[in-house]
Amino acid sequence: MKSLGRFRKGEEMEKVIEISNLTKHYGKHRGVSEVSFCVEQGDIFGFLGPNGAGKSTTIRSMLGLIKYDSGSIWMFGKDSRTQQEAILREVGYMPSEAMFYPQKKVKDIIKMAADIRKRDCGEEAGMLCERLQMDTEKQIGELSLGNRKKVSIVCAMQHKPRLFIFDEPTSGLDPLMQTEFFALIREYVKAGATCMLSTHVLSEVKQYCNRVAIMREGKLQCVDEVANITKTSAKRIRIIRDGKREDFLYEGNLNELYKELMGRDIADILIEEPSLDEIFMHFYKEGEV
Repeated sequence: MKSLGRFRKGEEMEKVIEISNLTKHYGKHRGVSEVSFCVEQGDIFGFLGPNGAGKSTTIRSMLGLIKYDSGSIWMFGKDSRTQQEAILREVGYMPSEAMFYPQKKVKDIIKMAADIRKRDCGEEAGMLCERLQMDTEKQIGELSLGNRKKVSIVCAMQHKPRLFIFDEPTSGLDPLMQTEFFALIREYVKAGATCMLSTHVLSEVKQYCNRVAIMREGKLQCVDEVANITKTSAKRIRIIRDGKREDFLYEGNLNELYKELMGRDIADILIEEPSLDEIFMHFYKEGEV
C-alpha cells in the first residue's frame, strides 16, 4: 500500500483528535461528563467500556450526529462545531450495525458510498473486496452478518481517509477475516492513517492497540499505553490445599504467600498472570485510575 504522503520521517505527529471537557446529558439519563483525551497521528487507539459507559455518545458527538452541551472537539486542527463537513471528508466511520438497501447488490452499495463522497474509489474498493473475499454480485439481503460487516469495512476504508473510527467492527467476522481486517488497519496506519477502535474484545486491544481510553458511567477513567495498563504485580493463584480447591488473585509479596503455605497439605498449585479481562474489570467496577 502506498504512503498517504502527509507525514515525513522525523516530523512531529499531529493530534488527530483533541477532546476537552466533553459533556452531553440526555435529561435524567446518563451521557458523558468532562471527557478529555487526545489521539495522535499513527495511533491505533482503543476505546473501551461496558454498555452505557458513554463510548457511542462520544463518537456521535465527534461525528456531528448529536449536539453536545459543552466542551470542545477538534479533529485535524478543525473545530467540530463549525467545520464538520471538512472533518468528515477525512473520516471513515463504521457503525456497530449498518443498514443497507436489501435489494441492492454489494457492488452498488460500495459505489454509492464512493459517489456520495464524489470520489473514484474503484481501485481501492477492488483491493479491499479481494482481501476480504467478498462476492460483489450478491444482493445485500442475501448476506450473513459477517458479510454485511465486510461491506461496511469497504465503505469506511475505500476512500483512504486520514482517520478510521470503528465501532465493534469484528463481531460476526470469522477468525480469518478478523486477522485480515487488522492487517489492513496496520497497513493503512503505516501509510499515515490513524485508527480509533471501540470494542468489547479485550484481546484485540492488547494485540493491536498502542493506547487505550477506558470509560465508565459516562466518565473517563484512564488514558494510557496498553503496555502500562496491563502491567500488574497481581498473580492468579489456583490451589488445592487441605483438600479444598481455591482460586483467587494475590497482590502481595509471593514470599509471604509461600510462608503462609508452609505446613499445609498442598495437592496442586498454579501461579499465573491474571487475565486481561480481570485487569480491565478493575477500571470497570472500581473506577480507579
